[in-house]
Amino acid sequence: MTLFDTRRLEVFVHTVEAGSITAAADELAYTASAVSQQLRRLEQEVGQPLLRRRSRGVVPTEAGMVLAAHARKILRQMDAAQADLDDLTAGKRGSLVIGAFPTVASSFLPLVIERFSSQYPSVSLSIRSTRIDQLVTGLERGQMHLSLLWDHPWRPFTTDGIKIEELFREPFVVLVSSHHHLSRAQCVSMSELAQESWVVRASQHPVVEVLDRAATAAGFRPVIAMYANDYQEAQAMVSAGIGVALAPQSAVTIKHPGVRVLSLGAQAPERRIMVGQREERVYSPAEVAFKASLFDTVRDLWPLMLPRS
Repeated sequence: MTLFDTRRLEVFVHTVEAGSITAAADELAYTASAVSQQLRRLEQEVGQPLLRRRSRGVVPTEAGMVLAAHARKILRQMDAAQADLDDLTAGKRGSLVIGAFPTVASSFLPLVIERFSSQYPSVSLSIRSTRIDQLVTGLERGQMHLSLLWDHPWRPFTTDGIKIEELFREPFVVLVSSHHHLSRAQCVSMSELAQESWVVRASQHPVVEVLDRAATAAGFRPVIAMYANDYQEAQAMVSAGIGVALAPQSAVTIKHPGVRVLSLGAQAPERRIMVGQREERVYSPAEVAFKASLFDTVRDLWPLMLPRS
């Protein structure tokens, strides 16, 4: 059985992703000849070509694409192993790195942190708020102990090696100005909003797809008045009458005073909020306690949104 040198695999992955031996050498602070030597040795170990040389760089062969996919997983696992060993060596079981995405990091998570820190003041917390793909990578590499994740019913979260537990399911709600003609309503239907202009999140944010699906089901195509950078900006624009908005309920935990929150009733789209951890880890007491604080906070805020047993 062939055992591959992990450093050689790292050189190979960098070369594939950079598309150039010279670019990979620059990233790794190697010479181009050193990178080429490592690649030749790897090809000898594999017994077939891994890269196809072109005038402007290199591209992986079919064998190269297969090896690169496996190599990425191996390198993530090695990073995770080192992170776990560093925790033990440095005595860091009294610290936690929590991953989160911006919506919960700006609303729900601070309430959890306040609860947890009041009960466990000696545990040091570090929060990393980023996109879901980077949260998954952080878990896989051991850079985060646990992370808040999300998915939608039409695209459920599945990643090998990541254990998830549903924290709560939250509906999407409609935000209107306090001066809007529907502001006194408790519940509206999407069809009642067909003539409205909409404020949505920018940069192909997932809420754009949620709005498109909900509007299509109601028989209209939404007119976009503004793309906002975050939900606080979206609320501000809604309050000024620029348009109405669709948002997950947790995004309005901190609500703008000039905004009214309307339910979409039983037809409301929803998303699932989960807590994820790497499967093969032994979870520390601090991790167990933080997860308990997550569920306790949901129980206090939204008891009806807890997972159904």
